[in-house]
Amino acid sequence: MTYHSTVWEPVRRHRGPVVYLAIACLGMWVAMSPLLISGFRRGDVREETGALAEACISAAMCAPALAAFLVVRLVEPGGRVRDALALRWPRPWRRGVRDCLLGLAVPAGLTVAALALGSATGTYPLAELRWGPFLGWLGGMAVQVAVSLPLFFGEELGWQGYLFPRLARGGGARLVTAYLLTGCAFALWHLPTLLMGGQYPGRPWYVSVPAMLLSCTLVLPVFTWLRLRSDSVLPAVLAHAFVSTASVGMVKQFAAPDAALDPLHMGLRGWPGWLAMGALVVVLAATGRLRVPTTTPSPTGGTSASAGQRTVSGR
Repeated sequence: MTYHSTVWEPVRRHRGPVVYLAIACLGMWVAMSPLLISGFRRGDVREETGALAEACISAAMCAPALAAFLVVRLVEPGGRVRDALALRWPRPWRRGVRDCLLGLAVPAGLTVAALALGSATGTYPLAELRWGPFLGWLGGMAVQVAVSLPLFFGEELGWQGYLFPRLARGGGARLVTAYLLTGCAFALWHLPTLLMGGQYPGRPWYVSVPAMLLSCTLVLPVFTWLRLRSDSVLPAVLAHAFVSTASVGMVKQFAAPDAALDPLHMGLRGWPGWLAMGALVVVLAATGRLRVPTTTPSPTGGTSASAGQRTVSGR
């Protein structure tokens, strides 16, 4: 009996994350199947997304949250969903506002650094900045980020709300494994869109998939830091929304109008962004800001008393 308990204990411990990944990935493939069947392929960064593609992408982005909800309710029942997935406003209120602003400021700073590095090395064709058009673009982008927030809750309730805290439970070497596994899972979840040139138009899968793995593995600790310091997924949601909308828009907005744009050489999805994000991750790790609290969520979504005392390093 003891032998069998020892053998099956890892399976029991990881049942929730395995079921979560299965549902999230299945949801992504099902949502993107109309585009895959139609042979859709994105060939250029400046290419606009059609109505069908927007609908498929929106449905796919809800899959991680749906998977997390089902696992918390059916596989790991016992606690409130909003507590289990950190779906709450950061406290105290003023600090929450600051954490949310940080969720926008950090990816904005990383994007500016990546574009500046690309421009300095000649890989990013920087255009002359004109304040009138830029302010108009900024207002439109703010609206776009706000409107898209529910979809990014659909992703981050899964990755930051559910998966990372479960994999990181126990700390130590398991924490490093949690960052790497969550980052890789986050990247490979995008596989259907990568096959269609979504993030890296015109690039074959054997180029786009490794690039996405590197991008997600580097950006995930940034999102996780924002989530841990606030004890809420909201700052991570804001950061993800900025990276996937405003950051991509900045690459187009600041580039010369007729210049060819290659995501591998500009923005956060290319090597300048990898260097910028890598530098920040090194600083966060060296200063202890990537450590989890002394207690992490239990499978039922509960926490011990010390978890409510905000013991995250680097607050």
